Amino acid sequence: LKCLATLEGHAERVCRIAWHPSSRFIGSTSFDRTWRLWDAETTQELLCQEGHSRAVYTISFQGDGALVATAGLDSYGRIWDLRTGRAVLALAGHVKQVLGLDFCPSGVKCATGSDDNTIRLWDLRKKKSYYTIPAHPNLISSVKYSDCGDFLFSSSYDRTVKVWNLRNCTSVKTLAGHDEKIMRVDVAPGGGMIATASYDRTWKLWSPGHFV
Repeated sequence: LKCLATLEGHAERVCRIAWHPSSRFIGSTSFDRTWRLWDAETTQELLCQEGHSRAVYTISFQGDGALVATAGLDSYGRIWDLRTGRAVLALAGHVKQVLGLDFCPSGVKCATGSDDNTIRLWDLRKKKSYYTIPAHPNLISSVKYSDCGDFLFSSSYDRTVKVWNLRNCTSVKTLAGHDEKIMRVDVAPGGGMIATASYDRTWKLWSPGHFV
C-alpha cells in the first residue's frame, strides 16, 4: 500500500469521511464548521459548505448520491442537495450535539443519534421527525441502518449497542461485552456481520443471527 494523495483544506481537525455511492467522491467534516466534497480521482475540492454554527461531526450520503446529510455539535442535522450545493432541510429537534447519522436504504428517511440520549427518525418527504426513541442512558455515538431498513443499530457511551425494530420502534437486543464506551457500530454489506469499536482498545464482530 502507498499513499496516493494528501487532501488539504480544512482549517481544524477532520472528524469523519464518507465515500459517495459512486466511489469517485469523498465527503469530509471538520471542527472548522464546514463539510467538503472532494474528487478522489483529481483530489480537487469541489464543495466547501458552511451552515452549522459549531463543529460538523458526521456525514452520510443518500443511496442514489443526490443528497448528503451532515450533523454536528450545534445539535442540528442538515440535508444538502449535491446538484446545487444548497441546504434543503434542517433537522431540528435534538437539544444536544448530534454524533450519529445515517440514511435509510430507501433514501426517504434518516436517523440521528445525540448526546441527549435519543434517536430521532426523520421522514424527508414530510420534512419532519416522526418518532423519538429514548434509546440509551448515555450519549449515542453512532447509528446504522440494516440493509433491509427494518432495523437500526445504535452505539453508546453506556458500553452497549442496541438493535431497534423500526416497525414498532422497540429494542429487540442489547449487545454487551465492551468494557468502555462504544464509539462506532457498522454493518457489513449484505448484513452478514456487525462490527463495534470501543475505547477499551478492542473491536468486536457480531453475528446478526443473534438478534434478527
